[in-house]
Amino acid sequence: MAANLFRMSNLRVLVDSVWRLAWESPEAVHTEEMFVPFNTWREADLCPSPLARFFEHPQPGARGRLALPPGEFIPPYRTDRENALPLGNFASGLRPPRRGRFYPKHLLTGYFGNPVPFRCIGLGKGNFTADFNHPLSDKSLSLEVIIRDLKQKRGEKGGECQDWLDHLTSGPGLQARCKGMPTDFLADNPFRRQDEGRDTDFYAQPRLVSHIDTRAQATIAALYSRLLKPGLVVLDLMSSWQSHLPNGLALSSLVGLGINAEELRHNPRLTDHVLHDLNQDPGLPFADGHFDAVVCNLSVEYLTHPFEVFADAARVLKHGGLFIHTFSNRWFPPKVVHIWTEVHEFERVGLVLEYFLQSGSFGHLQTFSSRGWPRPEADRYYSRTLFSDPIYAVWGRKSA
Repeated sequence: MAANLFRMSNLRVLVDSVWRLAWESPEAVHTEEMFVPFNTWREADLCPSPLARFFEHPQPGARGRLALPPGEFIPPYRTDRENALPLGNFASGLRPPRRGRFYPKHLLTGYFGNPVPFRCIGLGKGNFTADFNHPLSDKSLSLEVIIRDLKQKRGEKGGECQDWLDHLTSGPGLQARCKGMPTDFLADNPFRRQDEGRDTDFYAQPRLVSHIDTRAQATIAALYSRLLKPGLVVLDLMSSWQSHLPNGLALSSLVGLGINAEELRHNPRLTDHVLHDLNQDPGLPFADGHFDAVVCNLSVEYLTHPFEVFADAARVLKHGGLFIHTFSNRWFPPKVVHIWTEVHEFERVGLVLEYFLQSGSFGHLQTFSSRGWPRPEADRYYSRTLFSDPIYAVWGRKSA
């Protein structure tokens, strides 16, 4: 059957593919990954012609690459799309926009219902400057498409038509600084929480459940399989009963630092564990230069003293050691810091990147996103959403 499909001149198949967009900002190297069930009959006309030709005769395992210079797919950056507006044009009742932050256009007068983000790039007396350019408009982009599988369709009787390149570039870019200036995430008491009580009380009851689906867990494990090597000494920061490491990765040791002893005892990957509440004491109880890597999964959004924690993570790392954060779009509402709930998902990547940058201790910074994967049918939330939990990651190497 598969051989016959390849010979069909009017190939009408769904192509399970992974699209990876690579780009750079002055701060970091960025990679965006999206699962795309490409409809060859409907959606090829929405692609740049080289990409459409790549899908004419798809084969599992095939890879296609396409360079997208500034202005070729995304409209080029234009200074006349930077507009000074009175503060009164920004939604009444809200605080003034903050420099470098993104906001949906519907917060502006005359843009009712428009969710497309604009960026505040300057504040003056009674006015602000809004940048309406696409956040990737001045970036050189590199696209790689990997074909995973082919699925024959029974017919074509209507349905949706997706511009997948538009989907892929919606969100990326929001994590980069504005013209090299730090984004103002820190105004308005950003690290306050609904529940300011002791975390040890909130987390006293062990939660031996997975907080992301198995597809998302596999994404994190695959990332660690690229970044971590056998024989390393690793600290699992804000650890729990899962460390999300790939099976078969033989570390020299994996120390878990967390606040629930039972969860830590249930973690089969840990060689040792330490009880410690970073929101009470952001200092890490380890010697200088002890670890090859520090990982933190699904927890950075709960840090109330992130700059102190990042500084001490640098202290306990060896020179060149990795500090890796992964997160998704799910959290415990009473304990998440306020700024996390206010910003776009890709701005959260920028927030964590800002922690790295302002620490002054890390270089070779990279960010990663992965989204659009099908949710496993066995997952308890499959009936509510067909998509796997998105995964975002930011990491860097100790440089100072």
